[in-house]
Amino acid sequence: MEVSLDKVNRTAAAIGVRNLTFAYTREPVLQDVSFTLQKGAVGLLGPNGSGKTTLLRILLGHLPLQPGQVEVLGHDMARQPRLARARLGWMPERGGIIPGLSGVALVSYLGELSGMPARDAMQRAHEVLDYVGLGEARYRKCEDYSQGMRQRLKLAQSLVHDPEWIFLDEPTSGLDPKGRAALLKLVQDLARNKGLGVILSTHLLPDVEAVCGEILVLRAGRLLAQRSVGARGRAEHQVFEVEGFGDEASFRARLTAEGAEVTQDGRWCLVTVKGGEGAALILRAARETSYGLRRLRRQTLSLSDIFYELVEE
Repeated sequence: MEVSLDKVNRTAAAIGVRNLTFAYTREPVLQDVSFTLQKGAVGLLGPNGSGKTTLLRILLGHLPLQPGQVEVLGHDMARQPRLARARLGWMPERGGIIPGLSGVALVSYLGELSGMPARDAMQRAHEVLDYVGLGEARYRKCEDYSQGMRQRLKLAQSLVHDPEWIFLDEPTSGLDPKGRAALLKLVQDLARNKGLGVILSTHLLPDVEAVCGEILVLRAGRLLAQRSVGARGRAEHQVFEVEGFGDEASFRARLTAEGAEVTQDGRWCLVTVKGGEGAALILRAARETSYGLRRLRRQTLSLSDIFYELVEE
């Protein structure tokens, strides 16, 4: 069957959170969180207990809010959560399986719960199961699915009603490397080629690096950072390996005076510079102090470097 997951024009879709503080009891789980998201793939990162799942539940309208704190797709989630949820897909970390139902019956049932007519829900269920690679297993009981098949089944559930955004909570949990790569390829296709917005909550940094162009980092309920994880975004902090000869003390002092951080690593020093002009700063400091450079090489900061730098500050 032809898969109808074509890219559509959804550029107006956005998510906005303003000064959000939320507590289940007295102790706040989220504190003064503010951010805005445009369409794209966003990684939601943070240590256990940082508030990631609570934030997803709030964006889905599952938790009570004060008016004006959270807006999703133009709807205030304190007043109109159902209108927003009709355009959102949800893939939970746990649950999502109803024993006794086949894969296609379960996905179709979720489509009907989303408001689709029964015939349309069944047709769409077949399409999304083909898309996620479960076409041949569609009539098997879902409790007989492997862990990888269950995760793809939950992804199909999140897509059946043709949402504009999907929220994925630990989607590769429990998968072997092959299954994990297959699921990430689907998520990447949805974000890059099918026009969906994606929020990917996970503790696996390589998953975010493979799929996402932006990250939100939470720690203890507070938003530490919202930044790009593309090549340009990593230019915010540049690290260079430097080796040379001459008056090294003056060279280091000049770099420090310009705001760079200089540390020793074996025979060369590491120079950390904020902003995108790190090489020019080092060359200028070397020229002004008559320091001869033998080695000037930029290190590549991984997402792991960025993440641990943020959460350990």
